[in-house]
Amino acid sequence: MSGPMLYERTVALNKTEHHDLKINIRDNHYEFARTTNAMPLSISEFADASRNYPVVFIQSEENQFHVVALMGLENASNLFVSPEGSWDKDAYIPGFARRYPFILGTTEDKSSLAVYVDESYSGLGKDDGLAFFENGEESAYLKQLMEFLRAYQNEISVSQKFASRLYKMGLLEARSITVTQDGEDKVLSGFWVVNDEKFDKLDDKMVVELFHNGALALIELHRASLGNIQNLARRAERLTTK
Repeated sequence: MSGPMLYERTVALNKTEHHDLKINIRDNHYEFARTTNAMPLSISEFADASRNYPVVFIQSEENQFHVVALMGLENASNLFVSPEGSWDKDAYIPGFARRYPFILGTTEDKSSLAVYVDESYSGLGKDDGLAFFENGEESAYLKQLMEFLRAYQNEISVSQKFASRLYKMGLLEARSITVTQDGEDKVLSGFWVVNDEKFDKLDDKMVVELFHNGALALIELHRASLGNIQNLARRAERLTTK
C-alpha cells in the first residue's frame, strides 16, 4: 500500500514473508527528508526542537491542528539535511524523521498493531544488518522498535489535542512573515501561532490551569522558538553562498 508523507510503499512486517529481512542504516539515511520543510512534533520534543526550529501550528485539510517544526523557508527545502543525505549534527532530529522507514499500523484483520516498513528504503536486504525476526519470532530489535513507535504515536496524539485546544480557546492566529534572503523578500505563510495579546489577557484561573497541566510551558517554548524564523533565513543565505 502507499504510505503517509515521505513514505513510498509501506508493508506490514511479518515472520512469513520477512523471516530473513534485515536493515542496514545508510549514511544517506535522511535523504528522504530533504524535500519537506516541516515535520510533526510530539509534546516531549518541544524543548529540544525549539532550540533549532520555529515550533508552530498548521491546519490540515480535515481542519485539525498539528504541531510542527519548520526547517525551511520553501515547501520543498529542508535546510538541515545535506545534499549527501545527512542531518546537521548540531541540530535536533525530530522523532518523525528518526522513525523512518518505519511506521505503526494494524494487521490486515485490524486485530493488533503491526510495524510497517517503507519497501523503497535502500538499506533493506538479506545479507547484513539488524534482523527483524530470529528463529521464527520477533527479534529484540523489532520489539524495541514497536515500543518506540507506540510511544511516539501516543505522544503525537496528545500533541494534536494540545494544538486543537489552543485553537478552540481562540489563542491561535494565522500568520505570515516576510524574510529577506539575497535581497529578495520571501513570504512564509500557512502556519499559526499563539496570539500574544489574547494570551496575555487570559484570566488567572486559566493560567493556573494551563500551568498545572503543562500547557503553559509548551506555549512559552513555542513563543520563544519563533525567533528561529530569522535563523532559517540566515542559514538559507549561508547555504546559497557556499
